[in-house]
Amino acid sequence: MQRVGRLSAFIRSIHWLIIVNLAAQIFYGGYMVFIVMKPEGIAGPLWADAQQVPHEFMMVRRAYAHETWLAIIGLSLYIGITEVLPRRLTRQTSP
Repeated sequence: MQRVGRLSAFIRSIHWLIIVNLAAQIFYGGYMVFIVMKPEGIAGPLWADAQQVPHEFMMVRRAYAHETWLAIIGLSLYIGITEVLPRRLTRQTSP
């Protein structure tokens, strides 16, 4: 017998699949931006060296950075809506 408010195993597995997928996307994007797409001869932040990097290279690097930020935002919103908000609402309604 399920408790009230308890999700089925199938729904919980989809929930965790979404979280793992978004986390993997964040790690992949960070890896691509900071390790794979690192310009040769430049260590650390680009700062003024960004002017020496070819335009196409910089655009691909920015695309990976945008993808990573979208995954971070998506994970934050998803966890906020599915984990944090229900706990706060039940804490406020219980006497």
